[in-house]
Amino acid sequence: MKFKLFAALGLAVALAACSSDKNTGASTGAGATAQETGPAPGSEADLVANVGDRIFYALNESGLADDAKATLDKQAAWLARYPQVSVLIAGNCDDRGTEEYNIALGQRRANAARDYLVAKGVAASRISTISYGKDRPTADGDNEEAWSQNRNAITSVK
Repeated sequence: MKFKLFAALGLAVALAACSSDKNTGASTGAGATAQETGPAPGSEADLVANVGDRIFYALNESGLADDAKATLDKQAAWLARYPQVSVLIAGNCDDRGTEEYNIALGQRRANAARDYLVAKGVAASRISTISYGKDRPTADGDNEEAWSQNRNAITSVK
C-alpha cells in the first residue's frame, strides 16, 4: 500500500514539474538564462576561458617571453576586475634535471609571474606561489613537444 502511495505522489510531482512555466531560469537582465551566459564571472573557468591560465618558458629559463607577458597583462586586468579573487601560481618544469634543480626553477618561474602581476598593480597579498618542479606534468611524453608544454606557470583561483 505504501508503495502505491509513494508512486502516486511521485507521479503527481513529475506531472506538476512538467506543467510549470518553462521560463523560470535565472535572468541575467539581457533576456538570457543563466545557462546561456558561460562561466561564472571571477571563477576559475572564467579565467581559463576568457584570459588564459598558463604561460610557458624556455628550457632552463625563468624569464618572461613576450607572449607570457601578454597573457599576464590579461590576467592583471582580469584580477583588477575581480578584486575579491586571490590566485595561486604554480611553477612547473619538464622531467629533465634533478628534483632539487626543478623545484628551484619552478619557484623562480612562479615568482617571475607573481612579480610581473604585482608590477601591474595586483596586490601581492592576493597571490601565492608554489613550485611542483617536475612532479605535475601537463603533457605526457619524452619529447620536445611534451617538455615545452610542461615548462609553465599555471594561475588558478584559490
